[in-house]
Amino acid sequence: MLTGGCLCGQVRYEADGEPSARALCHCETCRRIHAAPMVGWFSVPRDSFRLVQGEPRSFASSARVKRLFCADCGAHVLFDDGRDPSSMEVAIASLDDPEAVPPVRHIWATRKLSWVKLADGLPHHVEDSRSSLTPDSGGT
Repeated sequence: MLTGGCLCGQVRYEADGEPSARALCHCETCRRIHAAPMVGWFSVPRDSFRLVQGEPRSFASSARVKRLFCADCGAHVLFDDGRDPSSMEVAIASLDDPEAVPPVRHIWATRKLSWVKLADGLPHHVEDSRSSLTPDSGGT
């Protein structure tokens, strides 16, 4: 069982599905919404994902994508892609144990900040072929 939530604990979730699409995203949208040089994401089947505390607020970062975050502390924890109703994207760092779901690739690598030097040996993808992580403009 994977568990996690926001910084202040007002929003909590759990998922018992198998994590997939584990990636570090370098797109501008992810960087700006998290104020970070890259963001780690993974997917779980939506039917295995449950909010167990709180109700996150949402922000439509594009016509099809909602970013879900805690209204109290502002932590962005979820990414809901309207094109893929079967999965939920979760920020790796929002897990209680982020070590449990390490990323296995970099996506949108051509949009990586020039001062970020990657030496982790993970494959780099120019884009991402998985539809729920493919941007409509500028990244996920």
